Amino acid sequence: MIVHFIGAGPGAPDLITVRGLEYIKSAAVVLYAGSLVPVEIVQAAKKSARVMDTAPMHLDEIINEIKKAADAGETVARVHSGDPSIYGAIGEQMRRLDELGINYDITPGVPAFCAAAALLGKELTLPDVSQSVVLTRTSVRASSMPEGETLEAFAKTGATLCVHLSVNNLKNVVDEISPHLGIDCPVAVVYRASWPDEKIITGTLGDIRGKVKKEGITRTALILAGPALGAEDFTDSKLYDQTHTHVLRPATEG
Repeated sequence: MIVHFIGAGPGAPDLITVRGLEYIKSAAVVLYAGSLVPVEIVQAAKKSARVMDTAPMHLDEIINEIKKAADAGETVARVHSGDPSIYGAIGEQMRRLDELGINYDITPGVPAFCAAAALLGKELTLPDVSQSVVLTRTSVRASSMPEGETLEAFAKTGATLCVHLSVNNLKNVVDEISPHLGIDCPVAVVYRASWPDEKIITGTLGDIRGKVKKEGITRTALILAGPALGAEDFTDSKLYDQTHTHVLRPATEG
């Protein structure tokens, strides 16, 4: 018996990995986050499988279902949205499973920020502009942020910021990063990337709040901000520079 933690991807059913889908097809029990995992993915489960939406369940109830499956020798597919390593709340589940001696593994998935970048048609790391991506969030009703992990500190680096779970806190996001990135800094708010109702709102730190308010978006959206989103005059990467050599492209004589 084993528990497979599976990243279902950002929303489009065909963005789940082959491995993750096979685990779902073979599991006796499928537990999925119904508010964010498309139903088409869990419909791949075999007819005899017990399929449960964990959105209305608390941690103890979820672990109890897993323990029941373990006692019966049944494999469990625990399906999360995006990639489970990013705001997946799997840490506390794995800790409980360790205490119970229940085996598990993790199958990665396409994270939301990658789906958003693809939808925007942007590379988040451009030479001489930004070579770092910061995945972060703000503290509203969720867990508090550790000391030092502030938007202000991240904005000072000039990295591309991907701010999760914070569109309803957009005013504070803008207020904290604008002094360091400038009100003309490009920003995008991507709602439900890869879902049928996906939506992109682009602008600057100076006007994005009004645009988002007009669209009525209050949840399930990712905020991306940074110079890389609007840069056009950037240096070509050394990767494909004809003068750049490496082990697979050694220098030629003459």
